[in-house]
Amino acid sequence: MQNDRRDFLKASVAAGLFPALVGAQAKDKKYRTALIGTGWWGMNILREAMAAGESKVVALCDVDENMLNPAAAEVQKLSGDQPKLYRDYRAMLAKEKPDICIVGTPDHWHALCMIEAVKVGAHVYVEKPISHTIREGRAMVNAARAAHRIVQVGTHRRISPHNVSGREFIRSGKLGKIGMVRCFVLYGGGPEKPEPNTEAPKGLDWDMWCGPAPLRAFNKKIHTRGFRNFLEYANGTLGDWGIHWLDQILWITGEKYPKRIFSTGGRPIAGPIINTPAAQTTNAPDHQVAVYEFDQFTVNWEHRRFGGNNAEKTHPQQAVGCYFYGTGGTFHMGWLDGWTFYPANAKDPVIHEDAKLNMPDNQNIKQLWADFLDAIKTGRKPVSDIEDAYYSTNVALLGMLSLKLGRSLQWDGAKELIVGDPEANKHLSRKYRGAWQYPKA
Repeated sequence: MQNDRRDFLKASVAAGLFPALVGAQAKDKKYRTALIGTGWWGMNILREAMAAGESKVVALCDVDENMLNPAAAEVQKLSGDQPKLYRDYRAMLAKEKPDICIVGTPDHWHALCMIEAVKVGAHVYVEKPISHTIREGRAMVNAARAAHRIVQVGTHRRISPHNVSGREFIRSGKLGKIGMVRCFVLYGGGPEKPEPNTEAPKGLDWDMWCGPAPLRAFNKKIHTRGFRNFLEYANGTLGDWGIHWLDQILWITGEKYPKRIFSTGGRPIAGPIINTPAAQTTNAPDHQVAVYEFDQFTVNWEHRRFGGNNAEKTHPQQAVGCYFYGTGGTFHMGWLDGWTFYPANAKDPVIHEDAKLNMPDNQNIKQLWADFLDAIKTGRKPVSDIEDAYYSTNVALLGMLSLKLGRSLQWDGAKELIVGDPEANKHLSRKYRGAWQYPKA
């Protein structure tokens, strides 16, 4: 596998995939770095960028001053940098033209911010899932390639030590032939109560926060960290958690896309969707099952936000991950609990490897950032390249589309179209609000 990777990287550079990058950064020079989206996860990324010692933070951008101002104070405290502050990413990118741009916004902003950043010459670290719709993702890949910029996606499990060793274990053949994979995120929850709408907090430009997506009344269920369960701005648990585990499947097996998809689910526990001038609930499913047919195996996705799931925990705190079912046994790729191989022969020993994660939030951003910097310096493909993440994001988005339409979909991955279903293909993109223009691939 290492030889294959080296050959690919050599071929990529030779073919001009990432030209003029090698040696572009002097050893003693710091990358002029900007962050769009200064909330929880955006700052997790920026802290690792500052800790790596190769960034000068020149600008921060957020439509919410309640996020922006504390972030600026923290940057100055940690690094001594005094970044310029912006409310509009377009103005920031046009004026600052950073070497590196981090996109830590809600999902519905990823495409526009990333595309504009590479156009001004920045390498980009963008959070997952890369896009809200499939054709946004294709436009992002094409923009990155046209600009010859490195774009790393925050699927940090591709570089987590136990995920890397687990992948090597499976690809060595010790699991045998894989026939099925089950990936799941099972947490507790219960009925949902509507939250009253309020005026947006002072310092928040709510119209700009919604941007190209539909405009809802402000509600604290959405902002700051609840947006993932509002389908105007994200794609529920499958779009949030699912991208990590579906990405693991593609990364481990080498597949790019499923042939057929079917999904079902609903809100029997969360209750009816409410969106009135007075109050709102979320509108994502409280449980969902999606089945993906690949050439050589079947994938089953499952999430629940009720039931407690104490009977199914793979770790004292959670039940998440992937079970790979092979002729040699069952392999669980987990998160906090590392990975475990259960051989088919009960006389053989169970094999386990612990996770090695960074705080806060048990992640491996540090390692993914180091890979990003190395890719910029060498011109090689990063471990979580935008095109790889595009395929993984598509799997999640196709599951959501099947749920929305209530029928199975046949996906032509080469043509990036749903076969024989013109109505479904209309949902591969969506109309942007107001003057915002949907990106062209």
